[in-house]
Amino acid sequence: MAFGFAAYALWGLFPLYWPLLKPAGAVEILAHRIMWSLVAVLAMLAVRRHWAWVRSLTVRQVGLLALAAALVTVNWGVYIYAVNSGHTIEAALGYFINPLISVVFGVVIFRERLRRWQWTAVGLGTAAVVVLTVDYGRPPWIALVLAFSFGTYGLVKKFAAMPSAESLSVETAILLVPAIGFVLTLEARGDATFGHHGAGQVGLLIGAGVVTAIPLLLFNAAAIRIPMSALGMLQYLAPVLQFLIGLLVQHEEMPASRWIGFLLVWAALITLTGDGLSAGRRARHGAGAVETAPEPVR
Repeated sequence: MAFGFAAYALWGLFPLYWPLLKPAGAVEILAHRIMWSLVAVLAMLAVRRHWAWVRSLTVRQVGLLALAAALVTVNWGVYIYAVNSGHTIEAALGYFINPLISVVFGVVIFRERLRRWQWTAVGLGTAAVVVLTVDYGRPPWIALVLAFSFGTYGLVKKFAAMPSAESLSVETAILLVPAIGFVLTLEARGDATFGHHGAGQVGLLIGAGVVTAIPLLLFNAAAIRIPMSALGMLQYLAPVLQFLIGLLVQHEEMPASRWIGFLLVWAALITLTGDGLSAGRRARHGAGAVETAPEPVR
């Protein structure tokens, strides 16, 4: 639980890190995050001496991870832009919405049948988006792009069936050439910040890879030690911290109408979580009934 808590807490504190990289723009930060994340993840794998998985990669997995790489590029880029342009609260909304997107994917892609309270949660989430669209004067596109890109990313990774560190190394390797190309283009134009704004800026841009890899390592450590239901409960820690940073540290505006939208989202999450816990208890009770059935004398 400590590993999981630390992973989600670090992800939740990301809005404090990306503004430190200014005056670098969002795309330059994204390019460096890709490059140095690959270095950091490869270092993690080297310490573990874990390379056998490379030989077992299939063409299908590489294709799926190429799609995942495109999705994570969109997700990372939009998130960095949001945080560095004063939209941290809207970014947090995207990760609050994400569990609802997963429910929708279950219906559309896997033909799952929703229970009554799951439909209620989806309805509350839809109402929240409508309220926030009226509040912002536009759809909350940052939140929606983050939610759909991350939800689809998770779906693709599910089909790829690879551990997160290994898959991230493939994804960032696929993105390495365009990332380097963009950084070199900025350098040629004289617009690069790497190496031109002091050693601190260099360290912070390199650190983008470290702050990406460390929570991933902690998450992996948690995932193999605690039930996924417990890990799922911890996922709300990250958007809660992001929301609080946007509200209390970056002092973003929260009019009454926006509070109503967020309250609807939180009501949807409470409903969805309660339904999931109830369904889990029923499933365990049923399994227990089977396990405690009389056995033949041996």
